[in-house]
Parts: sequence; C-alpha cells; structure tokens
Amino acid sequence: QVQLVESGGGLVQAGGSLRLSCAASGRTFSSYAMGWFRQAPGKEREFVAAISSSGGSTYYADSVKGRFTISRDNAKNTQYLQMNSLKPEDTAVYYCATAPGSSLLHPSRPLGYDYWGQGTQVTVSS
Repeated sequence: QVQLVESGGGLVQAGGSLRLSCAASGRTFSSYAMGWFRQAPGKEREFVAAISSSGGSTYYADSVKGRFTISRDNAKNTQYLQMNSLKPEDTAVYYCATAPGSSLLHPSRPLGYDYWGQGTQVTVSS
C-alpha cells in the first residue's frame, strides 16, 4: 500500500521560508515521478511543482517559479518543496502526490497522479 506523509507546514510571515517534506512508502520511490499541489479554501486544487523520477526534470506553476524549488532524495524516499519569499496568497493545504510512471506527460493535471497524501497546512501572514 502506497503511503505519502507530508510535513513541514506551519505559520510564517510574508517573505519567510518553509520546507515541506513528503515521505513515501509502499512502492519503489525512485521509479516514480512526484508532484506538489495546493488547495486554498473555496478554490480548486492547483498544481505547484513536479519532478521526474530521476530528478532530472522539474516543472513549476508560473505563480511559484523562481520562489519554490522541488527536489527529491531517492535514497531517503522523500521529496521536498523549498518555499522562499512566501506570500499570503500561498496560504493553502499542500498535498504531495505520486504518478504511476517515471515521467509526466501533463505534470499540472491532478488526474495524472495516482496516490495522494493527507496534506499539510501552510499559512502566510501579511
């Protein structure tokens, strides 16, 4: 059974930083692409970033490009999302997801991922 557990969320002031982690188990982590999505109250889940199984390809939403960095450590079965220069509009529940393959044809589409974590809250105060 695949399990994804996010951690690292919290309350931070605008301009601050947080690093989210997603620990995976139940499948060969290094064989699958991963992604991060977020959902703010009253809004649809939106794509944040994604990374191929090797880490050689990364993808970002325009809203976070230059501020967020996705990475993974296949030896630790963990992916990360380093978030810098946080803004109040980054406030959301952040979800980790894993794809059924090593690469992503459409990284921003939620349907391209087959397992999801429970989410971790990120709140950015102004």
